[in-house]
Amino acid sequence: MDTPGEIGAFLTSRRAKLTPADVGLPDFGGRRRVPGLRREEVALVAGMSSEYYKRLERGNAIGVSAAVVDGISRALQLDDAEHAHLNDLIRAANAGVNPQRRPVRKTQLTPSIRQTIDAMSTVPVFVQNGRLDAVAVNRLGGALFSEMLDDTRPPANAARFVFLDARAQTFYREWDGQTRQLVAVLRAEAGRSPYDRQLSDLIGELSTRSDLFRKLWGAHDVREHRTGLKSVHHPIVGDLDLTFQALDFASDRGLQMIVFSAEPGSVTLERLQLLANLTETTQVAPS
Repeated sequence: MDTPGEIGAFLTSRRAKLTPADVGLPDFGGRRRVPGLRREEVALVAGMSSEYYKRLERGNAIGVSAAVVDGISRALQLDDAEHAHLNDLIRAANAGVNPQRRPVRKTQLTPSIRQTIDAMSTVPVFVQNGRLDAVAVNRLGGALFSEMLDDTRPPANAARFVFLDARAQTFYREWDGQTRQLVAVLRAEAGRSPYDRQLSDLIGELSTRSDLFRKLWGAHDVREHRTGLKSVHHPIVGDLDLTFQALDFASDRGLQMIVFSAEPGSVTLERLQLLANLTETTQVAPS
């Protein structure tokens, strides 16, 4: 990934979303050559010289301090995920290409964690890495995401399923929102891991094969995948509205466990229990 170029593209995309009124500046009218704030206006609100900000937007991040990043974040009204992404891009630009410092991405669980998720028999559990590869599932998680895991190219990948498998548009009842969410998660991961070759290959594949992915990727939106509601249509038990909670493993950096649950007394809970019973009866092993 061209990290200096990514810094400029990200900052440009964020200031394009704001107007002078949004940041408390007067708008003197006149024709604006670009949408949103001018670079000089961002610099003014951030409390720095316009030349310094322009240099940063061109990708020159040498010696950028935390105070400068905080000032730009305030000026551009970045949320926590966007602020962290900007920090990641600047850190990567300063570090340069250093193979000895590239993080090793986990591809499997420790036996103790594997035992823990297998013991969680009443809720679906899905473990993924930053690339959204399926690293592990428990039995109920395997049954819930059976269509995604039915992939002839292991490891199964959530983004590849959503953008390249027609079944995803039926499985995810809010498919449009799911596409935006996954691209934003991958964009944040690209900032953290700019030299991950497998991630670059995945992004290249999706950009080549999906016009929608290419369009969403160009928006430079970032997001964390922590909690929310997932509305799906399972091919056997029907519609499910599941709350999810994502937890990072302290012992296995780069892996995230997503636990799904249903509201007590709901139709979704009944259907989830039915799926669990069917799974136990048929002894369908998780992928």
